[in-house]
Amino acid sequence: MRHPALILAASSVLALAPAATAHAELQDEIQVYDDGINAPGEFGLELHANATPKGRNTPDYPGELPPQHGLRITPEFSYGLSRDVELGLYLPTVLDPRGRYDLAGLKLRLKWLPLQPQDGQGAFGGVNVELSRLARRYAESRSSAEARFIVGWRSPQWLVALNPTLGFDLSDGLAGQRPGLDLGLKVARQVGGGLAAGFEYYAAPGALGRTLPWQQQDQRIYLALDVDRKPWVFNVGIGRGLTTASDRWTLKAIFEIPI
Repeated sequence: MRHPALILAASSVLALAPAATAHAELQDEIQVYDDGINAPGEFGLELHANATPKGRNTPDYPGELPPQHGLRITPEFSYGLSRDVELGLYLPTVLDPRGRYDLAGLKLRLKWLPLQPQDGQGAFGGVNVELSRLARRYAESRSSAEARFIVGWRSPQWLVALNPTLGFDLSDGLAGQRPGLDLGLKVARQVGGGLAAGFEYYAAPGALGRTLPWQQQDQRIYLALDVDRKPWVFNVGIGRGLTTASDRWTLKAIFEIPI
């Protein structure tokens, strides 16, 4: 609130920006960000994998590779700069239905988590900022940026995390449109030693302030299991699309690789 003129100007720009249509996005990672962050000087490596046994099989734009029968594998490298700042690098790859393996591009991110639980319990909050450059067959706007806000609560038995995300197209005639709005929600409960079960919900209702009709929105819900039995740390889930614009079935996993 120290700069009300800047806030008013930004609000005016958003109000006057043209409405954006929904743009297909590569599913290189399917996760809700929580309070996880590397310690200062700590390196991390995760492997994200997801497949679409039944989903969209027609392109959303000329030249797009639809997700059906595809397998996406993405190594994520991370490094803790400080107690509340972490750097990350994604290298998304795709195995298409014809068996061709391709590097889709790269993504850089910076996570800032100034509010963290104390002694494993309490609220957390921050933001993850990401820049990406992808081949056009995987993203209509080859260059893009996003701001993923992180809010939630952790207790010894429960985890609740919410990610409202603003996505900005930066190239291919799409720059300057209203940012897209995505939502991610995770609710998990401890069910045993190192095991938590729950659900994850992902929604892409359209551009900010321009909600699409329900059947044109990407709406998916996943049953998810989290395992934390070191050295075995991973998340697995099976997702069901709720609208005609959503992939019908998706399988996903995230493995933490010891380094």
